[in-house]
Amino acid sequence: MLRTHTCGELRPEHIGQTVTLCGWVQRTRDKGGILWVDLRDRYGLTQLALEEGVETAEVREQARQLGREFVLSVTGQVAERHSKNDKMPTGGIEIRVESIEVLNPAKLPPFLIEDDTDGGDDLRMKYRYLDLRRAPVRQNLMLRHRVAQATRRYLDGQEFIEVETPVLIKSTPEGARDFVVPSRMNPGEFYALPQSPQTFKQLLMVSGFDRYFQIVKCFRDEDLRADRQPEFTQIDCEMSFVEQEDILNTFEGLVQYLFREVKNLEIGELPRMTYADAMRYYGNDKPDTRFEMRFVELNEVAKGHGFPVFEAAGLVVGICATGAASYTRKQLDELTEYVKRPQIGATGLVYARVETDGSVKSSVDKFYSQEALQQWKTAFNAQPGDLLLILAGEPNKTRKALSELRLEMGQRLGLRDKDTFSALWVVDFPLLEYIEEEGRYFAMHHPFTSPKPEDVALLDNPETIGEVRANAYDMVINGVEVGGGSIRIHDRAVQARMFSLLGFSDEEAKAQFGFLLDAFEYGAPPHGGIAFGFDRLCSLFGGADSIRDFIAFPKNNSGRDVMIDSPSQISGAQLKELSIKTDVVAGK
Repeated sequence: MLRTHTCGELRPEHIGQTVTLCGWVQRTRDKGGILWVDLRDRYGLTQLALEEGVETAEVREQARQLGREFVLSVTGQVAERHSKNDKMPTGGIEIRVESIEVLNPAKLPPFLIEDDTDGGDDLRMKYRYLDLRRAPVRQNLMLRHRVAQATRRYLDGQEFIEVETPVLIKSTPEGARDFVVPSRMNPGEFYALPQSPQTFKQLLMVSGFDRYFQIVKCFRDEDLRADRQPEFTQIDCEMSFVEQEDILNTFEGLVQYLFREVKNLEIGELPRMTYADAMRYYGNDKPDTRFEMRFVELNEVAKGHGFPVFEAAGLVVGICATGAASYTRKQLDELTEYVKRPQIGATGLVYARVETDGSVKSSVDKFYSQEALQQWKTAFNAQPGDLLLILAGEPNKTRKALSELRLEMGQRLGLRDKDTFSALWVVDFPLLEYIEEEGRYFAMHHPFTSPKPEDVALLDNPETIGEVRANAYDMVINGVEVGGGSIRIHDRAVQARMFSLLGFSDEEAKAQFGFLLDAFEYGAPPHGGIAFGFDRLCSLFGGADSIRDFIAFPKNNSGRDVMIDSPSQISGAQLKELSIKTDVVAGK
């Protein structure tokens, strides 16, 4: 090894030892009579000291020639630091330098490689290898490593076997768009990159590997945002001879273990919430339960008083923002404009303050007596100082808009603390959802999800198909869906029936999934599983909104890797080998 210690290792107990460190120059500070150099590696920072009359003139002059990010090997004696820095682990010592070897000089980097850098997102993405030298980014990847190792320890202790599944697979029509890969040896035919290893892990259950997991890369060609990348990582798991309760208990244990090992937190038992209740009380299927502010329906007390907006609405519903009655008219106008944004979709906002004397003052006072407004107060169980915020309109659209308003108010009132964690299971999802534009049903999760046993008979009646509940479950933490899964169909006839409901002909089902249907005829056990969004889980633990911060080399919002300039065009010779015409690539 070129070094005896790392730059984050030395402490006062090492004083007097001669050591050799290797690393990058963080910065230099020249005060004339004394020169300091901060040397950095992934373990930390160590201060080098070169003083006139102590270190040789040759070594001090060599140090003055050092630039930022020069790569050095430095030998010297560990000494007590005169001006100690209790904010860094090595702040009690410094190295009195005896020799410096420049292993590689460096150009001046395009941005400061410090915690608080002056580089913008685009610049840091272009020079990601430099950005990865910064402590916050490095710590994110170290956290990712700890989560991965803890996951493997827990699942290994539960008798799970890690099995790799193929990356070049068959394209399927359900779900997001596939990334496709042309086959040179099979002209005109294409592989797809997997959106998940779903069918392979089910086949592993048929094979008798009753507990499987994989920390696996998946691919989806979809529009990007902070919590999406074209390639992402899942903790993918499957179990045989289980029911839903077995899955929930096993993987509740995993998440409890990860919080304990990675965050040193006990999150306790996870509550259960039905999909129906999540939609009714929070307006979405991944509620943020760090704060209450549940929906209150007001049709009975708000209608019948002549206010046209409420009279024409299918649903009048609101939330109570505790202690927010002091909001100014300007703040309330801002909230009104917020809910009227196209992505929110509400037509307006009605508000009411509960005054200190218990009376209620609303924005629609001319339609409502104080006695009627007191009914609002009672419905919300509101107290003096509370603010009532009410929306009205078509039920589904209104719930969605109020859900966004609830999250916005939670943010404004400081109720969405990144260091507070609230986890739950959402269960009893609908099995199917009808898409009017397509004129058919789609699987709420995926086509291999089994219906609740008690709801199977409802599949035979066209009028009750939409009422069938899935044997499915999602884990939600702080309003983020971090994992989802289901008990799978393991019977060929039931799976064929499901494909039929989803609009597949027998020929299409056989062409796409014949291998799975055939496998079910050779003794498929009851099985189920779950997949966790590994990148999302890491960003949650790290208190970040974007999963990009926890991926070593992420894509930007256009799906590009600006560092290596990908995707890019390929040569005509390559296209010819793949039997792809150049005019097709050019879009002609």
